[in-house]
Amino acid sequence: MNGTEGMRPAEFGHSGTELRRDLVTAVLEGKKIASASLREEYEPYTNESLPKVGERFVVLDSDERPVAVIETTEVRTTPAAQITMQFARDEGEGFESVADWRAAHESFWSGIEITDDTLVVAERFRLVKLL
Repeated sequence: MNGTEGMRPAEFGHSGTELRRDLVTAVLEGKKIASASLREEYEPYTNESLPKVGERFVVLDSDERPVAVIETTEVRTTPAAQITMQFARDEGEGFESVADWRAAHESFWSGIEITDDTLVVAERFRLVKLL
């Protein structure tokens, strides 16, 4: 046992993709300390509850293997227009502007158009341990 029983998975990108490999590597190297998701991916729209400060997640690599534990340090629901350059940088993907951040996420979120009012869950986390 690796001490991750009962933890929800943290899945960055889709399994089996280069994006997942890159994002997990960035988490493991401490370069990625933030992540964004659509508010509509959580309750009451789905059965998934919002992350909570202090909650720990098991990071899954591209082959769905647990590789690390992260802990949520901040959760904000915010309109996309309020995403800051610092948050975009903290996502560890090399965004050079908030517009770059927005375009990349719009593409990842299956072509969903992101307006200034689109609600985004902006989460920050820290790496707790490698597995």
